[in-house]
Amino acid sequence: MSRKFPLEKMRNIGIMAHIDAGKTTTTERILYYTGRTHKVGETHDGAATMDWMAQEQERGITITSAATTAAWKGHQINIIDTPGHVDFTVEVERSLRVLDGAVTVLDAKSGVEPQTETVWRQATKYNVPRVVFVNKMDAIGADFEMATDTIRTRLGAKTAPIQIPIGVEDHFDGLIDIVEQKAHMFADLTQKEDDIVDVPEEFKDAVEEARQELFEVIADFDEDFMMKILEGEEPTVEEIKSTIRKGVLSGEFFPVMCGAAYRNKGVIAMLDAVVDYLPSPVDVPNVTGTKMDEETPDERPSADDAPFSALAFKVMTDPFVGRLTYFRVYSGVAEAGTSVYNSVKRKRERFGRLMQMHANHREDVERVYAGEIAAAVGLK
Repeated sequence: MSRKFPLEKMRNIGIMAHIDAGKTTTTERILYYTGRTHKVGETHDGAATMDWMAQEQERGITITSAATTAAWKGHQINIIDTPGHVDFTVEVERSLRVLDGAVTVLDAKSGVEPQTETVWRQATKYNVPRVVFVNKMDAIGADFEMATDTIRTRLGAKTAPIQIPIGVEDHFDGLIDIVEQKAHMFADLTQKEDDIVDVPEEFKDAVEEARQELFEVIADFDEDFMMKILEGEEPTVEEIKSTIRKGVLSGEFFPVMCGAAYRNKGVIAMLDAVVDYLPSPVDVPNVTGTKMDEETPDERPSADDAPFSALAFKVMTDPFVGRLTYFRVYSGVAEAGTSVYNSVKRKRERFGRLMQMHANHREDVERVYAGEIAAAVGLK
């Protein structure tokens, strides 16, 4: 079994949010659009795929970080579910170590909330690049501009919208992608694509204004782009995207999108942004550690032919297979039936079965390649 997706087409992301901002619903919709779930689970019904521990389903909050694999436009997206409740901060930190990028979900009515600040600080500590998804745009009192402003005022972060909403509350009918200058209309919410049309006449000025604001903020990340703007030239879509990506990867710029995940609105454009702007394992610094003597520093590149290294970030008891250890491979390849050195227990252990998880269905795999996330049976 060879690698399904090249390393640069992989995204290990987390969905981070304050409790009730709609994190689990957003994750559910991602799985729905990427074809991993056929029926959308609602948190309100206690049926969400990611919240699979009985305790979570009762309370409607996410306690454990299950890891799920999905595919989108030729990319593999591994979603690590991070808890949003302040009591589970340790677990969030552990999840953050294995992420390459994250989507921060804000509630359009309240913007940045206290727990958002906590999770945001943790993500900054681990240098996790982020994009922001302002959710619940269909709720009464939703305010996209206010929510975007709170990113600047409460988090002190450099940000600019890459989309603007068409309407709000009950009339949230679409969004405008200001990079591509196209409107995404939400006509039929069960279809797996938006209707993409030209920008409506009455929004043209707002789009131009938002573009100028975006260009001013991202010009700092690319000198050629800055020269183009200063000389009054119009940059191409590719140039804008590559400059936004540079800003995001530097950990200094956070583009903002809008949507209403519960109504399936805006999720497609958000998935496109995950692929366009968040880092692959190749875009982040090499993992560092020590050699076997536990003193000499060493680093490993994200590559299948490098020596094996992985980080176990979660241990769970599964009713069907027993003890599952979730791990992320940083370098090399994990193979079922082989032995690895456990640096915590200081002894070798054998990988029994290896599985890739889809929140609560599992798929047995023979090998897990660099950059991938899987669960192993048989580790102590």
